[in-house]
Amino acid sequence: MQTTPGSAPVPSLLPHLWKSTLLSGILSLILGILILAWPGRTVLLAAILFGLYLLITGIAQVVFAFSLHVSAGSRILLFISGAAALILAVLAFRHFGKDPLTAILLLAIWIGVGFIFRGVATTVSAISDPALPGRAWSIFVGVISLLAGIVVLASPFESIVTLAIVVGVWFVVIGVFECVSSFGIRKASKTLTG
Repeated sequence: MQTTPGSAPVPSLLPHLWKSTLLSGILSLILGILILAWPGRTVLLAAILFGLYLLITGIAQVVFAFSLHVSAGSRILLFISGAAALILAVLAFRHFGKDPLTAILLLAIWIGVGFIFRGVATTVSAISDPALPGRAWSIFVGVISLLAGIVVLASPFESIVTLAIVVGVWFVVIGVFECVSSFGIRKASKTLTG
């Protein structure tokens, strides 16, 4: 950990937090644009990409749960959110070979649950740590993720293409806000590390 004169220690991974957030935002944007461009053809591809997205964000959240200087409750929420994302990614990939249609329908539920877990963890973590760089954006992204999960779980599953479009729009929205948030985090971490 680094320290700044007259302040609390700065976590050693803090300068890299913005990179993880930016990567997550870019992945969300790409996935959202692909889904919106070809909703019927990209459902399976989107499911695979979403599995990768869950894998990457899950690993990042587990790492940050152990490395960021946040409260114990925030660490637990980040860890649970990351672990849930990793489990969902493994389950998503496990079903693709057996029955792609069932995997896609199950993935609709996993997408909603994943967004809800991530939204709650991000929001609570940001609210409980007033010194977190990019705190306002983190709260906003967390609320957007939570709303995305609720919309996905509440939307009818009669048309997987409709679900794909809803998910595509949410991925684009979340991706944009994560990209913007990453630069706020970068600026704040530079200020903290001096």
